[in-house]
Amino acid sequence: MAITISLVFLFGLVLFFLLRSKSLGYGSAFVAIMLGFHLASTGAAGPMNNLTTAVVNALGNL
Repeated sequence: MAITISLVFLFGLVLFFLLRSKSLGYGSAFVAIMLGFHLASTGAAGPMNNLTTAVVNALGNL
């Protein structure tokens, strides 16, 4: 579990700096995908899934 959390932090930090420097490309897409995969295995996956479902339902009711 400690390895997963540190990888989430690492990929998040790298993605933040790639987005901030506006050097978007295949590398940043890979980092974003890896961040998503590692984030899905943490405790944040459940609340993020609930939030996404709520937003999609709210947009569907517009």
